[in-house]
Amino acid sequence: MNKSERLNDELLFLNNKSYFNLKDLVERYSISKRTAIRDVQALESLGMPIYSKSGRNGCYGILKNRLLSPILFTLDEVFALYFSMLTLKAYETTPFHLDIDKLKQKFEKCLSTDQNYKLNKIESIFSLGVIQHNNYCYFLKDILQAIIDEKVCRIQYKKDNNIKEYQVQFFNISSSFGQWYVSGYNFETENIRIFRCDKIQNMKRDSTYSPKPFVYIEELIKQAFKISKSTEFEIEVTSKGADLFYKEHYPSMKIFFENEKYIIKGNYNKNEENFISQYVIGFGNNILSLKPKELKELVLEKLKNTMNYIQSV
Repeated sequence: MNKSERLNDELLFLNNKSYFNLKDLVERYSISKRTAIRDVQALESLGMPIYSKSGRNGCYGILKNRLLSPILFTLDEVFALYFSMLTLKAYETTPFHLDIDKLKQKFEKCLSTDQNYKLNKIESIFSLGVIQHNNYCYFLKDILQAIIDEKVCRIQYKKDNNIKEYQVQFFNISSSFGQWYVSGYNFETENIRIFRCDKIQNMKRDSTYSPKPFVYIEELIKQAFKISKSTEFEIEVTSKGADLFYKEHYPSMKIFFENEKYIIKGNYNKNEENFISQYVIGFGNNILSLKPKELKELVLEKLKNTMNYIQSV
């Protein structure tokens, strides 16, 4: 490990510490005490707020009123972070207060003229495939904070042009196919439910129920997409069908490669017939076999209704 690599690792090692001794650096990095002292001086010059504590048990302290200790990134790492940031442009809302243009300016200030030229050149020839998120989610940041704080919330949720109230404990935010979703434990029904974030009309903290331990919620998640009256299905698809699966699938489904065959296995519950039949139709002629018979009949009925509709318009 050369000096620059060691200093970068030391920044990470010390970042969450309130104090440390030279012995910590000597033992961790197999360096001399003199080298450890020089490293501390180098870390100070990089901006890490280190101060010495004198006395019999003297050590080094690190100020707590800092934002983040500086971390050294390679140019490849900076480029990777930069283009990851650009994917946020597709979102109408994010859980963070972000100004993409200001973030871009910060990236550019960290780079030399030549490096900025390379960055802009890559941006002009590199395109990222993302799905545009058009629906504004007013409470996305509040949802994230409630998950972090492990708090119960009372929400008003718009469903079929009606407003319904739920008391929930959120635990997971996901982005899928142009929408933000949040999973939550419904205290009224005592099960897991998925909400579309833009349909949450109002939200506030609620103390009626005590938060559930995450271990309890994790156990419920295992059963959330598999109930006693669910119907299991298997779809054999072509390799192109496997590509379609990876682009769009849901937690109740998994794909397996068995005996040179791609098999999608999953289950659907009562009242999800319309959803599952529409999903299966999306594979088109990439379907090689479909089980059970009931699902095949659902798909055929869906196609028939679609044909009748198209003929009528």
